[in-house]
Amino acid sequence: MFVRTVYATGDPAQIESAIRALNSEGRSLLEERPEYRGAGVFVDRDLGKLLAVSWWGSEEARRNSDQVMRERRGPMLEPFAGTVAVENYEVAVFHTVQLPRVGGGVRMTRVEFDPADTDLFIETFRSSGVPRLETLPGFARCALCVDRQRGRGTVGVLFVDRASMAASRGGQAAARRQDVAKARVTVVALEEFEVVHADVHTVQADVHAG
Repeated sequence: MFVRTVYATGDPAQIESAIRALNSEGRSLLEERPEYRGAGVFVDRDLGKLLAVSWWGSEEARRNSDQVMRERRGPMLEPFAGTVAVENYEVAVFHTVQLPRVGGGVRMTRVEFDPADTDLFIETFRSSGVPRLETLPGFARCALCVDRQRGRGTVGVLFVDRASMAASRGGQAAARRQDVAKARVTVVALEEFEVVHADVHTVQADVHAG
């Protein structure tokens, strides 16, 4: 699979308007596109941050869908968004234990690495990171997404509730410390969001892209 992420920041008082637009007009537009595989909306209401993720069956489908979404993205995010950043990734690992829930939590880790070490990073996360995450209470789903050309990636870990996410911070930090050294990656950002919507369908429990 392939994903597109839209990261917007703005006035926290206006974030609900963006959430409503993405969950109504935005979802309808996405569902009309070929090879659409689902979407997620995650927010930090206190700081005014919104992360929208859409999942696609092929790189071509993702690219074609962006031609439509690019025109509507600005109006849907108004008047909330002051900044908007769009990025594209390949889904290297996708693993689900249980379905995420509205009101749950997601921890996003942004990393950078030498493009030559992409496969090392993927294999380390698949063989070491995923088993450790499965031991965390409340763990629901994780996904590793990579940009092989730029040497960038994201690790998203979803929990069924925000209390479980908070309780997992120490455990995931310990796993992160070991895995980043082994995989030769650098953590450049760590964020947490509330799950507003998370749905990915017609995929296997695990996706490994080499």
